[in-house]
Amino acid sequence: MLLVAVLVVVACAALATRLSVSASTGSLVGGGSDAGRATAVAKAKFGDDAVYVLVRQDLPRLVMTSDLNRLLGLEGCLAGNVPEGASPPGGAGSPCGRLAALKPVHVVYGPGTFINSSVTELTKQLQGRTRERAAQADRARVAAERLARADGASSAEAKRLGKQAEKLVYTQFAGELLAMNAKYGLNLTGAPKLNDPDFVYQLVFDPSRGERTPKARFAYLFPSSESALISVRLKAGLSDDERARAVEEVRAAVRMPEWSLDGGGTYVVTGVPVLAEELSGVLAGSTLRLLLVGVAVMALVLALLFRARLRLLPLGIALGTVAVVFGGMALLGLPLTMASIAVLPVLLGLAVDYAIQYQAGNRLRVIATAALATAVGFLILLFSPVPMVRGFGALLVVGVGVALLLTVTAGAAVLALAGRRRSSRGALARSLRGAGDLVDSVRLPRMRSGRALRWVVANARAVLVAAALLAVCGWALDSRIAIQSELPKLVPQSLAAVQDLDALQAETGTAGEIDVLVEGADLTDPKVVRWMRDYQSSALLRQGYSAERGCAGATLCPALSLPDLFRTPELSATREQVRALLDAVPPYLSQAAISADRRTAVLAFGVRLQSLEGQREVMEQMRDRLNPPDGVRATLSGFPVLAADANHAMSDPLRRLLVALIGLALVALALFVVYRSWARAWVPLVPIALATGWSALVLYLVGVPLNPMSAALSALVIAISTEFSVLLSARYREERDAGFEPGEALERTYRSTGAAVFASGVTALAGFAVLIASDVAMLRDFGIVTVLNLAVSLVGVLAVLPAVLVLAEREAPVRRRGRRAVAA
Repeated sequence: MLLVAVLVVVACAALATRLSVSASTGSLVGGGSDAGRATAVAKAKFGDDAVYVLVRQDLPRLVMTSDLNRLLGLEGCLAGNVPEGASPPGGAGSPCGRLAALKPVHVVYGPGTFINSSVTELTKQLQGRTRERAAQADRARVAAERLARADGASSAEAKRLGKQAEKLVYTQFAGELLAMNAKYGLNLTGAPKLNDPDFVYQLVFDPSRGERTPKARFAYLFPSSESALISVRLKAGLSDDERARAVEEVRAAVRMPEWSLDGGGTYVVTGVPVLAEELSGVLAGSTLRLLLVGVAVMALVLALLFRARLRLLPLGIALGTVAVVFGGMALLGLPLTMASIAVLPVLLGLAVDYAIQYQAGNRLRVIATAALATAVGFLILLFSPVPMVRGFGALLVVGVGVALLLTVTAGAAVLALAGRRRSSRGALARSLRGAGDLVDSVRLPRMRSGRALRWVVANARAVLVAAALLAVCGWALDSRIAIQSELPKLVPQSLAAVQDLDALQAETGTAGEIDVLVEGADLTDPKVVRWMRDYQSSALLRQGYSAERGCAGATLCPALSLPDLFRTPELSATREQVRALLDAVPPYLSQAAISADRRTAVLAFGVRLQSLEGQREVMEQMRDRLNPPDGVRATLSGFPVLAADANHAMSDPLRRLLVALIGLALVALALFVVYRSWARAWVPLVPIALATGWSALVLYLVGVPLNPMSAALSALVIAISTEFSVLLSARYREERDAGFEPGEALERTYRSTGAAVFASGVTALAGFAVLIASDVAMLRDFGIVTVLNLAVSLVGVLAVLPAVLVLAEREAPVRRRGRRAVAA
């Protein structure tokens, strides 16, 4: 048995070394809602989260000198565009060559490509209209000359009249040019050119707001007079490795000497994908560090608590459990996330706990019942709106089963072999049922609990009332506990990506994007386009944006959207005219706002990073005013929307209360299935239910905020504390069935099982305390919060359970067997 177990553990450990690391933002937000569906559609149609390249340089110098050509070249490199028959800049082995070969980018929007596309489009329109008007003028001249000759005019007079007709056509053309200039805010006197400073200045800047101030409607490209912004939208569906490689290639590309700016400008690569990629590297190192710290802490705790020869056996069982669980993840192709890293020290503590209980002589049936209750308690984590928390719960449920299985197989085998070596038949029998020697070898000062327990028995009702009052205070204050779920604040603040994201917001006023996904049979209907324009304008105005002030102080800023592609048609415009306007827009721009089949479009808004409660207020205002035309569906989408919705669901006190009640009900049902008695099922749960209130009270007083992991704290309190309560209750019943009075039965219970429960509680706390060593803020705060609350619940269970047991007997007297003489 031991050999088979060792082989399985070693094989799983080898598999675990192949685990990939993922810090995908998808694990922080849910996708089952309308917003989740819309986000998936928007990503598939218009690209995934953007990698931003912030260009820091004096804007006039950047766009009105040769630096513009370098910017245009960089954007083409990032997009993977290589002219046919040409080599990518730097060669095939350069970052540009690798991006061209891998094709991880959906589209790139940047100042260089925008200006170049404007030149191309304006030149195309100007040339087309010039040829058209030249041909029209020529036809008008010929027609006028023929008409004049038919009327008997001389040849000279006919030519004069023909020239007048020709001049009239060109005069009309001049009026059209003025209208085109007004449309684009330009003053063209000739064909536009990329290297024409006058044309670029007219296109980009708004002299009415300041000589160096860019036009407000181009804020997504020119956020300030000191910066420009390149958006690199990655393809949807990239794996974590592909996304990480794409981010690395983007970083490498901006470092190429070909794109160095003469004006001394610099590039900053940032965005959510960049933050996730950096965090993946941190997680890989954090896993090994937490494992080593966890093993060291558990070994130290076991060495300090016990004197038995096999005191490190529980640690061996725990390491085997971790190896099997993480090896199974690798076998199933699951990545290593922040949630699975948090599972690691928790599994160490739980597995050590079961091994201690078994080695201390507790019956297997009792231990299995406690483990079942714990696993059922963890099941309520599957109700979380955050995928990461659901994965955390699933891994813990599996881990409980693996830990128990290894305890009763490998653990029992080691104890049996140890018994044989002692050549004692009695020792062998004792080993097979659990050695029972750990309790007697606990290195704890023998606390004189008899007097305290007798006082609890005498004042059981008062003790329970006081405990209930404290719990009620905690439940009342639960809704006031802050929840921190902003991604930049959940990761190490020393990460360069966090600082760069702050820089992006400081320069542009925004650091994320909210999209309104618009779906319909035909979005070229003029009334749909007008609704999109009006909705966009009103949403921006309500959130503090104006063309005069720009994004300064605004919560929302404009981003590239369908209404920005053309001036909204008049009321008399037809679908054909709208389609013609869209067809005239370069595909480079139109693909960012509307699909080729004209059935899906986006209204994009840049959003300032703030508290998720504040963001959700903005989003709810946007949702309340969504009133699209008949036959059109409009849905908010994007990572900020999903994060704010998930945060709202987690912070809802009614939801947290409901989850706790469901957890208690599931545990009670599991205990009833085992005991076939509701009395035995609900008694151990009374202190557990109260513990959820005590933990909330302590958490409020300490002031440590919750996060997506610790927001499910009630599930952890219920799951882990239930084991302690079940073990003590079962031992108390055994002592009462043996004929001991309540006070004496409690003393005997606390001298035996109580010592093992205390030792198990210490190891569980040590497991969670290991998380405090993590440099990931979410894991560190989760560790702090859980240690505090489990310590409170452990002490509370040990203190309050005696009162519950005594009161339950008083209310429902049991038939006692005759007292048998039992040696102390």
